[in-house]
Amino acid sequence: MTNTHYPTDQLYRYTFTDQDVRGELVQLSTSYQRMIQGHDYPASVQRLLGELMAATVLLSATLKFEGHINLQIQGDGPINFMTVNGSHHQELRGLARLRDSIADDQNDFRKLFGKAVLIITLTPDQGERYQGVVDANRDSLAAVIESYFAQSEQLHTRIWLHADGEHAAGMFLQVMPAAGHDLTGFNHLEALTETMTATELYTLSSSEILHRLYHQEQFELYRPQPVRFHCGCSREGTLSALAAVSPEELQAILAEDGEIVMDCDYCRSQYRFTAEDL
Repeated sequence: MTNTHYPTDQLYRYTFTDQDVRGELVQLSTSYQRMIQGHDYPASVQRLLGELMAATVLLSATLKFEGHINLQIQGDGPINFMTVNGSHHQELRGLARLRDSIADDQNDFRKLFGKAVLIITLTPDQGERYQGVVDANRDSLAAVIESYFAQSEQLHTRIWLHADGEHAAGMFLQVMPAAGHDLTGFNHLEALTETMTATELYTLSSSEILHRLYHQEQFELYRPQPVRFHCGCSREGTLSALAAVSPEELQAILAEDGEIVMDCDYCRSQYRFTAEDL
């Protein structure tokens, strides 16, 4: 577990007063470690899942509605698919499925996913669902998401993502519509943000990071939002799912095993049911 002394698992949002640019910073530790706990992922998959988790937090902060966002990468490489689901409450869960073994030092994004797409699904609590698909044939997850914004919203966007199996972090800059085609302010802030290293994002507090990067800029920092891992599975929900299985099939499993065992793919919780339970 992390020894960081400052509050982590927080999302920070800010807008630059004179630049028509908005920014975000997220630092994750406990929620990220909880997401990968019990899955025995290779180190490279842990890192990518951490990046996808940070990206989901950053993108959820851009939503203009209450509801859910899901980021999923599907490919024909060693990683079959990877997904993270988040909400406007910043409650997240996610997982990865592999079709081949992966070396811990394999960090080539294209080779890990092969020919792949990124699917972003927005599901408002009120209103219609929206789904966007973008080619994931890029060198990094950050580059894939930047291309999504270029295609879907046509707003100049930069995103930085890092994860090491213990910490995950990300930063986000996006020009606001009021800036029009003038990217002077954005380019200046992008150059500043580019200097931040992964180690600094893992070890410095949010105030230290923002001061180090933007101490000569005017910006408004909003109230931070806590981020947590939340699966949502339950014994009752699992029992309801079993209700959709035919009684004959349930009886056959009970006759052979004496009980029915259900595992949650996300949090690895295990639920056991006897004939009396069913």
